[in-house]
Amino acid sequence: MTRPPAGEPGRLDLDALRRAAAAGEIHTVVTAFPDLYGRLVGKRIQARFFLDEVAQGGMHVCDYLLACDMEMDPTPGYAFTSWKSGYGDLHALPDLDTLRRADWLEGTAWVLCDLLDEETGEPISVAPRSILRRQVERARALGFEPVMASELEFYLFRESYEAGREREFRALRPTAPYIEDYHVLSGAFSEDVIGAIRRHVDASGVPVEFSKGEWGPGQHEINLRYAPALEMADRHVLYKQAAKEIAAARGASLTFMAKLDEGLAGSSLHVHSSLWTPDGEAAFAGDEPLDPSLHATGSETFRRYLAGQLAHAPELAFFFAPNVNSYKRYQEGSFAPTVVAWSWDNRTAGFRVVGSGASLRPECRIPGADANPYLVYAALLASGLDGVERGLEPGPACPGNVYEVEGLPRVPDNLRDALDALSASEFARRTFGEEVVDHLLHFGRTELRAHEAAVTDWERVRFFERI
Repeated sequence: MTRPPAGEPGRLDLDALRRAAAAGEIHTVVTAFPDLYGRLVGKRIQARFFLDEVAQGGMHVCDYLLACDMEMDPTPGYAFTSWKSGYGDLHALPDLDTLRRADWLEGTAWVLCDLLDEETGEPISVAPRSILRRQVERARALGFEPVMASELEFYLFRESYEAGREREFRALRPTAPYIEDYHVLSGAFSEDVIGAIRRHVDASGVPVEFSKGEWGPGQHEINLRYAPALEMADRHVLYKQAAKEIAAARGASLTFMAKLDEGLAGSSLHVHSSLWTPDGEAAFAGDEPLDPSLHATGSETFRRYLAGQLAHAPELAFFFAPNVNSYKRYQEGSFAPTVVAWSWDNRTAGFRVVGSGASLRPECRIPGADANPYLVYAALLASGLDGVERGLEPGPACPGNVYEVEGLPRVPDNLRDALDALSASEFARRTFGEEVVDHLLHFGRTELRAHEAAVTDWERVRFFERI
């Protein structure tokens, strides 16, 4: 269970990049890293300069990129960096295991970076890749290789991003006027964009399984092949970047907002996770009954891993739902969970258990498509490993319509409550470190303040004349 070899479609190593650059096939290397939102930020570097200077030596980037808001404004109040410290540089070192062709772009390759301290060379603790990498290393110390898979949903529109901005993203035309869940016919009407995303992403070292219509007009899902946790998070952010660029190149637009419209289904990020041994054995396979009411069996490791995820989901909700819009997705009867419970193949539960034998796994349905996958994976992995280490048990499965079950822990229904839960979490501070938790709290509170200060169209329509 290691990273795919460079010989897979779209994957490159330095020698292959050198040959492609010499032949004039690749002239640009997009050298980037994920910020706190999960966006990719970085530089477009000439291939020759990348090979001569950057591939081994890295590049410099301003540290404010981990301490700014959506508008790229440097945000006061971070301990990590500030105007007082002068907003210095970070060292961005390419992870050459992530080098691949960008099949959707002419003459372009992509590589993702780890962020290091300029003076000490130590990983930057608050960088999303560092946060996940530490949990992967923790899993390996326990004898496990964590494997993840993302299922991402989005809405696709016929207007371009420019046209959408001119309309303030109102009254955009979805690619289908009706709910198209699994509809093959309506899928054909958007295949010019969806098919292009599938093909280009798959040819760029991000293996794609399939696409399908989802439970909203113009809503789609493209599933990626599972991979080791850090590799999967890298695939996730590259796929999101490619999907937007491919849509834009065709005069269309798409959004990964968690809740686009109060009357439509939200867009989810369903995460499947499992643990494997270094020799490729599935740690979740076993003969022990998972629940007396079920025929399903699994290992003690599986039960404890699931129990840890259940135990810590409420206090780590901010990792799954990072902005104000995220919480509008949690509505009963919408396929988005409102309570923390597990059930067997049941889409009303926060944790849906599926598979058997080597494929047995929990699917966490709490995150939205807007979440940062590095933080989501880190939270799920840290929680599951805590359950394994402490010998937690998940309790009985919750049958039926879980929305109607009383007395279960609830998913926080607003950003303020989620931030308060994270702030009070001894587990989060012990597991991720005080510096990381306080950094994420300031990031979340900055988003909350921006929302609370904004005057909305809803307020103007409601109060302008009649108040």
